[in-house]
Parts: sequence; structure tokens; C-alpha cells
Amino acid sequence: MPVPVVFHPATRLHNPGPGHPERPERIEAVLAALRAPDLAATVAWVEGRLATRDELERVHTTGYLDALERLARGGGGALDADTVMSRDSWDAALAAAGVAIGAVEQGIARGAGFGATRPPGHHALAGRAMGFCLINNVVVAARHAQRLGKPRVLIVDWDVHHGNGTQALVERDPSIRYVSMHQYPWYPGTGAAAERGVGNVFNVPRPPGLAREVYVRDLLAAVDAAVAGWPPDLLLVSAGFDSLAGDPLGGFTLEAADMAQWTSAFRARVAPAPVVGLLEGGYRLDLLAAGARAHVRALA
Repeated sequence: MPVPVVFHPATRLHNPGPGHPERPERIEAVLAALRAPDLAATVAWVEGRLATRDELERVHTTGYLDALERLARGGGGALDADTVMSRDSWDAALAAAGVAIGAVEQGIARGAGFGATRPPGHHALAGRAMGFCLINNVVVAARHAQRLGKPRVLIVDWDVHHGNGTQALVERDPSIRYVSMHQYPWYPGTGAAAERGVGNVFNVPRPPGLAREVYVRDLLAAVDAAVAGWPPDLLLVSAGFDSLAGDPLGGFTLEAADMAQWTSAFRARVAPAPVVGLLEGGYRLDLLAAGARAHVRALA
């Protein structure tokens, strides 16, 4: 069965400026890779919608959202040393969150889905942008899924950076479990194994340069621990392709085939629960494209 891939044209509009790693070409590379002729029978294209303010306020504070919109409407500006808004970044952020919501809806209906979300989201806190992230797309998606009758949500994050925002937003809520494997110590400095939340956080901090099979094994072991006695109703993947070997912002040794292996293994472990991937990082375009292709093929 084809995998629904949810996209929105406005995700291209966010432009942090020349030389910034989180450039518009990222989403173009992902969409072009998934539009390749050999994937025509694998992908079903679905245009998403903009997220509503109510959907964002399930995760973020009203004052924070107002400040983001105001900054963008005023022409943009820096939120921190790494995170910059342009004039159209608010529209892109609404589109990314809406794509995440649409991917959940498609995944629930069809068993799997992928959301081409940009800007990424897993560093965004309830009231603060950071690490290129404005809206925490995966937590917005999780909250939407819970309203659609999927009360237990597992989030698995394989981005090379720890999703500190995701952890902070869910670590007191036992209805969501969070598994993250990430380079440590590395930006943003969080994600120690001792950080357990209310028993719902499973961090796998690892140094750079280990053998591929070590990373593959250790993430699967953490997922096994997370689902033991707790079958999820939905699995969301924070699919950051900066953990691939050669990405300029990370030092892991993974290949696209490893992400395909993870995706297939996740599906087997949580079946019949749907599995939905959402784009996070990935800053070398050829690797980003290869990773997205491998992940979506495995979702199919």
C-alpha cells in the first residue's frame, strides 16, 4: 500500500539567511527524492493544511506564539544565535505543524505516514525557540493523535541532537513515552541516561564514531524497554537524518539502510499501531534525500 506523504508549499518559505544549515533546499531535496519515478507506486501525495492556533496552544504558550507571529510579520529577526525568523517563517511554522497533524491523520487511517515538516521542531520548548526549531511538531502531532482516540503515544527520536524540547514537554505525562538516541555530549547538552521523567523517558546518549551496529542495537533495545508492558497506540518517529555518516553537524556513522532497518523493526514491535515519521534535522542534502527515501520505503 502506498505511504501517504504529507507536504505543504509554505514549508519552503522559512529562510534563516545565507549560509544557515536549515536552508529551504532541505525540503526541496526531500520532496524531490520522494518524487523519483521509482517511488511512484510507493508514495501517495497529500497536501496538508495550516495548523490552527488551538492546535498549537495544546503545546505552546499564547504569549510565545504571539511573539513569533509578531516577529515574522515585522520582517523577521533572530530568536537566538542559531534560530532566525524571516518574514514568512510564521506561515512555514504553521504549515509544518499542520503537516505533522495531517501525517497523523493519514497514518491512523492507512497504517503509516510521513510528514515533510520544516522548520524542524524537537528543540522547541513551550515558550522558547531554539536549535532551528519554532514549533514542536512531534508533540503537536502527539496531542492531536490523543484527541483522535490514540491515548498512548510513543515518540522515537533518532536525530543526532537530543530533542530537549520534546522531552521537556512530555516528561511529566505518562501517556507519552519518549526514546532518544543522540550524540553526547553535544548540542544542546541534555539527554543524559539518568533523565527519566516519570519513567517515560528513555535516553540513549552515545559518543560519535561508534560502529553502526552499536547505534542500531542500542536504539532498538531502548524501544523494547519503552514498549515492555506498554503497547502504544501510535508511534511517531522524529526522523532526523543528521545522524547519517558525513552530516556536517554530527558524528554518528549510520547509513540510510540502518534507518530502514529501524523503521521495519519499529513496525513489527508496535503492530498494529500506526507508525508515522516526521522530518527533523539533516544538513547534507544527498544524505537527507537518501535517508528520507529509505525511511519511506520501509514505511511501505
